[in-house]
Amino acid sequence: MQNVVSLLPHAKKDSKVESKQSKGSALNELVELRSCSSCLFFECRKQKDLYLWMVKSPAGPSVKFLVNAVHTMEELKLTGNHLKGSRPLLTFSSNFDQQPHWKLLKEMITQIFATPKDHRKAKPFHDHVFVFSIVDDHIWFRNYQISVPHNEIDKVDKGGLDKITLVEVGPRFCLNPIKIFGGSFGGPTLYENPFYVSPNQIRALEKRKKAGKYAKKVKAKVRRKMHEMENTLEPDEFADLWKGED
Repeated sequence: MQNVVSLLPHAKKDSKVESKQSKGSALNELVELRSCSSCLFFECRKQKDLYLWMVKSPAGPSVKFLVNAVHTMEELKLTGNHLKGSRPLLTFSSNFDQQPHWKLLKEMITQIFATPKDHRKAKPFHDHVFVFSIVDDHIWFRNYQISVPHNEIDKVDKGGLDKITLVEVGPRFCLNPIKIFGGSFGGPTLYENPFYVSPNQIRALEKRKKAGKYAKKVKAKVRRKMHEMENTLEPDEFADLWKGED
């Protein structure tokens, strides 16, 4: 969350929201008090699962994501570096224009992550790129520094623009869309992901697999005992042959 806030110079941070029942109304009120039109709400469940609400307030729409594959800037220690507060370029993969729900998500991401023009906390130039790509029905986020070769007097050499490279800065995360709602933090469901499986179901399946392994071991032990009882070994006539000859 701190990484995302540091990337968005126009962001306004607020304290935790405790109430679960009136979460939507409380957050809409907070957004209105801060004179904002959009909201990113990070919701942690069971200290394991992270959800992200991307909301246009007060009329909607809103999207709920499951956040996977999170790697912070501090964890990655990548070589890229860009000025804090500079404006990002936003790039999207071409498959954002294929289906209506991806078009809606593209528009919402553009409005939330793009720094408003002439914002008082933003630097007036671009030196990094936000990349949003759709792979396996997930949105993958990457942040790259635009690295341009300079000479001694800090000017770009002739043909230097052809040598521009991208160096990753971080953070990295993956957004799995769950539902798109017509209102702010709720309302009619506009889209529901048919491929979404909740983390609780995944953990339950893993438990069943482990339980199945244990049950197999117990059955194998029982079978072995039954086999030994049915096929008892005959006494060895030479077992006591060399005893007493020390």
